Amino acid sequence: MSFVVASPKVLAAAAADVLRIGSNLRSANAAAAISTVAVSAPGADEVSAAVAWLFSGHGQAYQSLSAQMAAYHDYFVGTLKWSADVYTVAEAANASPLQTGGQGVLSLINAPSEALVGRALVGNGADGASGPVGQPGQPGGILYGDGGNGGSSSAAGAAGGAGGSAGLIGHGGAGGAGGAGAVGGNGGNGGLIYGNGGAGGGGGSGAVGGAGGAALLLGNGGAGGAGGAGGAGGAGGNALLVGNGGDGGAGGAAAAGIDGGNAGRGGDG
Repeated sequence: MSFVVASPKVLAAAAADVLRIGSNLRSANAAAAISTVAVSAPGADEVSAAVAWLFSGHGQAYQSLSAQMAAYHDYFVGTLKWSADVYTVAEAANASPLQTGGQGVLSLINAPSEALVGRALVGNGADGASGPVGQPGQPGGILYGDGGNGGSSSAAGAAGGAGGSAGLIGHGGAGGAGGAGAVGGNGGNGGLIYGNGGAGGGGGSGAVGGAGGAALLLGNGGAGGAGGAGGAGGAGGNALLVGNGGDGGAGGAAAAGIDGGNAGRGGDG
């Protein structure tokens, strides 16, 4: 996992600037509403009334859209402020003589979220253990980190462990192989903002491969897992917005493969 350099002061200043822009837009929209949401008819005839109704409808639709954009703006500003706070905590931890190295900083950052929701803010998820029943990979950090790979199963009838999904930024983990007669684990989904879906695990004898994980905003879907002897390949993961769909998994002996995933805008299926 790579480390990044960020300035909490710059993030906080950006949040203040964006907040000020939103305040100005709200004031402008409120001023425009006075003369646009209830347009007076220029005359008493039906045509004048229809024209006034038409323009009033456009004004009301604009105000409704503005309210939705204002809600998104508030969420964006809140995210910027929260990011600045997180980096401020990281800087304070880095300056402390009790903390040595990047892992100490990560532990301090991740402790509150792990206590509250059982998931780190930053870091890769642990791989699932392989064994008679493969365990699922752990999810990546809420902000940044890849999902862990699922463990492979050795017992007959036991499905492979699913790959862990990423949070905002990161790649999904690969699914584990299934035992005899059992499906492979599904790949984990890529991050909400950026990341590729994980590959599906191979199916056991006579079973289908696991499905590839999906990519969300930016990224490619994961490839489907190969089918076991006589089993179909797993479905490729879909790319929802921008990216390529994952390849379908190869079918086992005497079995067919399966279609790849759907592409996002501008991507290949």
